[in-house]
Amino acid sequence: MEPLSLQEYICSLDPALLPRVLRVCSGVYFQGSVYEVSGSECCLSTGDFLKVIAVRLQKVICEDVETGHTRELPPTFAGERGCGAPMGAGRGHPPARALRSTRLCLPQAPSSRARTRSPTAACGSCSAARGAARPPGPCASSRPRSCARGEPGAALSAALLPAVRKEVVKIPSTLEVDVEDVTEQAPHVHFIQPLLLSEVLHMEGALPAQAELLEGPGPPGVFKSAWVARLRKGQRIHLHGRGCAWRVLASAPAGGRRFLLSSAYAGRFRQRPRQFGSVHELASGLRAGQRLRVVVTRDCEGAAEEAPPLGAGERLEARELLGATLLCARADDGEELRLPLGLAAAFVEELCDSHTYSLAEALERLPLPADVRVVAKDPSLARDVLASFSALRLEARVTEPFLVGSFCEEPHERFEVPPRWLDVSLFLTGEPVAPPGSADLSRVEELHEHFYYRLLGQLPGGAAPPPPRPPKAKAAAG
Repeated sequence: MEPLSLQEYICSLDPALLPRVLRVCSGVYFQGSVYEVSGSECCLSTGDFLKVIAVRLQKVICEDVETGHTRELPPTFAGERGCGAPMGAGRGHPPARALRSTRLCLPQAPSSRARTRSPTAACGSCSAARGAARPPGPCASSRPRSCARGEPGAALSAALLPAVRKEVVKIPSTLEVDVEDVTEQAPHVHFIQPLLLSEVLHMEGALPAQAELLEGPGPPGVFKSAWVARLRKGQRIHLHGRGCAWRVLASAPAGGRRFLLSSAYAGRFRQRPRQFGSVHELASGLRAGQRLRVVVTRDCEGAAEEAPPLGAGERLEARELLGATLLCARADDGEELRLPLGLAAAFVEELCDSHTYSLAEALERLPLPADVRVVAKDPSLARDVLASFSALRLEARVTEPFLVGSFCEEPHERFEVPPRWLDVSLFLTGEPVAPPGSADLSRVEELHEHFYYRLLGQLPGGAAPPPPRPPKAKAAAG
């Protein structure tokens, strides 16, 4: 068909023929322009495709054919089509002759168009179309436009409803753009429904599915992983469903690196005695209702009368925090000591545990946070980075939901992505999905530092904050 203005096309459209595919040809927005409709930004560019899918009635304007007086009726009006009341009521002009009175609720009016052969308006959906010159920008809410109806004294007011990317929103059909109906000529144009990965998380009935990314994850990053870097626009992935693994947040105190360990991690751990560089640190490691046995690792002479001297090799039991002091007892004779929090003594935890633990066993038997070291690598990993650290701290269990995915070109390797942390826009292609492989790329994920602290602050039931540091001693007067 020849290009028409959007308004001419909508007024001539028969709703019985919907849906229809349109291509934007030219007009005021010839080179593509951004404009505002009802406070929202909208963009229609030459070459963009629209899909008109439905009819939405906004209002009816009844006009007295003799006096010219008009009256607006809402879509919910259930009276007579001819308005059933004088048009000039309240203005001093009741007409001498009533309009034709065929009873019809206004929501039914669009469906009567085929019988009346009168112009009407239509609703549609414009979405990013594969094969379009460039995808349209976000559309906006509309204000209604009026068009004449081929019945005496009646006019329809409706709006074109396009949906770009995600939502169905309104734009006026009076936009000064020319369109061409290409429904029959463009069967290759496929309209997509953009989704967020976090939305797919709740669409388990639609999985497994193949998807194509419309964008990659933006900064700042979450994981320092090679597979994350491959999540970019145009990449196709298989989404298999929710993962069943839980995670453990861990850190390597010596190297300042942070990790998220999957419950599928198959290495083994041995508990490692904690080290404390001061009485303040020792008090921070004391858990409520428990006593902590430690060994003094270097001689320490108290700087004040209330600070007793401590000798290397001396065994103590830390019991409870009393104000600015830590109540301890000597293991040999039970003598109680009050150690100031500012005392720069050094201790190591006394352990008699040579058992090795899986990750699940470590969480079951060791109170968190727990210091451990890897004594057996995960045999499924080509390089187990955790084995390179002399100490790891298991900090907290994480129950965030993950989706199992794989790359279409490498279906034998799977990864697990947390949609609420690493959200991207994509669409489901409807193509077949290969089953997930056995190789797991995400058993050990290294975290960016900023995300580690963000996650640490979000975890419920974490360890109690350490006691406040004591005030610094005043310098002696000269």
